[in-house]
Amino acid sequence: MTAASALLLLDLAGTLVFALNGALTAIRAARLDIVGVLTLGMMTAVGGGIIRDVIIGSLPPATFRDWRYLVVAAAGALIAFAWGSKLDRLAFPIEVLDAVGLSLFAITGATKALDAGLGPVQAVILGAVTAVGGGTLRDVLIRRVPTVLSSGLYAIPALVGAGVTVVGLEIGWHGWVPALVAGAVCFAIRLIGIRFDLNAPVPPGSPKA
Repeated sequence: MTAASALLLLDLAGTLVFALNGALTAIRAARLDIVGVLTLGMMTAVGGGIIRDVIIGSLPPATFRDWRYLVVAAAGALIAFAWGSKLDRLAFPIEVLDAVGLSLFAITGATKALDAGLGPVQAVILGAVTAVGGGTLRDVLIRRVPTVLSSGLYAIPALVGAGVTVVGLEIGWHGWVPALVAGAVCFAIRLIGIRFDLNAPVPPGSPKA
């Protein structure tokens, strides 16, 4: 498998899990109909990638150049619409899917930024933007404070995952090694934050959330 094929596979995998996540959120938190579920699922799935591509000047964005992105996003949303209501407890599946999508998009965002000629620091930032962009749009659409602003261990795992990806590529790691290591680190940090309700430090004297 070529590097381009591997990157596409990761991008599509991230698109699928974020579509599932967005659609499950629509069902659980907003109780939307099929149009709302599709809209929220697809926006969650492709929003971060569109922001990434606009920033690096890859126009039109990959979402509109490759039909597979929209098909995968729609399929993920429809799967959640059909089966999500059968789950007794949706909170944990949503959090796990969100952590998976966060990890995958941090990797692909950072990698595509490097491929576009951006520097390492800029690539880390863009990797994090790719990872949190769709979820931020999702939360805004359902009138909720975005997770990236209310959870201290949301943007941080994305930044770490993107950072590990960039370091791995810069020192010459090849194949799936940097992606697997970066994805595992990002996913683990996010789940630890969820499990132990950890947050980044706040200013002294600030009221607790």
